[in-house]
Amino acid sequence: MANNTFTINCPCHFGLEAPLKREIFDLGYDVTEVTDGRVSFIGDAEAVCRANINLRCAERVLIEIGRFHATTFEELFQGIKGLPWEQFIPKDGRFWVTKATSVKSKLFSLTDIQSIAKKAMVERMKSYYDIQWFAEDGADYPVRIFILKDDVIVTLDTTGTPLHKRGYRTYTSKAPLSETMAAALIQLTPWHPDRILVDPFCGSGTFLIEAAMMAAHIAPGLNREFTAMDWGNIIPGQIWKDCFDEARDEVDTNVDCDLQGFDIDPDMVKIARLNAKQAGVDHMIHFQVRDVGELKHPKKYGFVLTNPPYGERLEDKKDLPEIYGKLGRAYAGLDSWSMYVITSYEDAPRDIGRKADKNRKIYNGMIKTYFYQFLGPKPPKKKD
Repeated sequence: MANNTFTINCPCHFGLEAPLKREIFDLGYDVTEVTDGRVSFIGDAEAVCRANINLRCAERVLIEIGRFHATTFEELFQGIKGLPWEQFIPKDGRFWVTKATSVKSKLFSLTDIQSIAKKAMVERMKSYYDIQWFAEDGADYPVRIFILKDDVIVTLDTTGTPLHKRGYRTYTSKAPLSETMAAALIQLTPWHPDRILVDPFCGSGTFLIEAAMMAAHIAPGLNREFTAMDWGNIIPGQIWKDCFDEARDEVDTNVDCDLQGFDIDPDMVKIARLNAKQAGVDHMIHFQVRDVGELKHPKKYGFVLTNPPYGERLEDKKDLPEIYGKLGRAYAGLDSWSMYVITSYEDAPRDIGRKADKNRKIYNGMIKTYFYQFLGPKPPKKKD
């Protein structure tokens, strides 16, 4: 099946579809559909490998098996049974519905959706393989089903452990930002590796580590494995090897950049350093124990990109005006800088002391957050 093309679905955080779409385009593929929290494109077996290894903003890479409309469990059963499972799952494959979601649909019992879908898959494959019982002692083929307004999308999960698990973050803070979210937010700014980037609430260092990996062209999936690496019937092992080799050839950790992270908690700074070391970028980032009020820098045109305490989990709400006030005063003292703040704290601009130039709503898990953008002037164009 290596020469076949598939519709490939990439889920992402709500509000981050634009950077994911751009990433897919930069990999050389045409986007076919963008919906809330999902971007789709057409690609072959190589595209599945390259997407898993290289996409920074996607949560997973899913091969779409089919779509149909269903308002009853009988329609669901027949719809699933009508899909060409034998083209994807070998006789010894272990297959199950690892997750079902249903939004605004008549079918809403997720456990029933999962069990009926499994029965329908078994019925289809029994007739194809001419056997009554499946040992399921081979590779894993996890299925994910999405139902929105009675339209069913059925997919195979090629990723397994979600893509935000890059493998470098052994330790986290109490309220960490996921790696995929951090990467997407960086891509929503005009930051470039030749510009200064400072995170004064760096926590476990995710923003700066993701920025360093971008600057050094380290693919986010370079040091991990994916479920579809065991799918020799769909993706030959040589394709995976070639795609990993292609990604390794891109890496350049000698790139010169100015990335700085502060945190008031010495334990968090230690954790950030450890995580950066695991990612292979510790030499590119300067972490130190420092209060946000001490944020200053002599150079112009830098960026502050940060995820301050929200008040939900880390700090009491009463501390937030002071924290955001300190951030605002420090920012006011920076010459021609831009600042990007992700927070669920709605009074952030008031306490920072400046209205945001732009604001974008983004869901961080189930928490509605705001990506406040305070824009400084653009640096003058460099003469050739």
